[in-house]
Amino acid sequence: MTVALMWEAKAAEGRESDLLEWACAGGLEREPLRRENFTAPGGRVLVITWWSADFSAPLPELPDPPEELTARPVHRWRFERV
Repeated sequence: MTVALMWEAKAAEGRESDLLEWACAGGLEREPLRRENFTAPGGRVLVITWWSADFSAPLPELPDPPEELTARPVHRWRFERV
């Protein structure tokens, strides 16, 4: 089974490039099958990672960035391929 983890954050005023740089730097304890980084208007940064689900170990989540980079808490979603 393949699982996609989505991570989305809204940058604090004037910190869009800092948040994007932080998100692109990695932050995962192991490499996903695939990873894509996106931006959207309003200073939003989205990271989608794809994983082969191994239910004996939790999937690595991108952590929360430093508080000064974000305007609100991070949103996370988990999707399973059907």
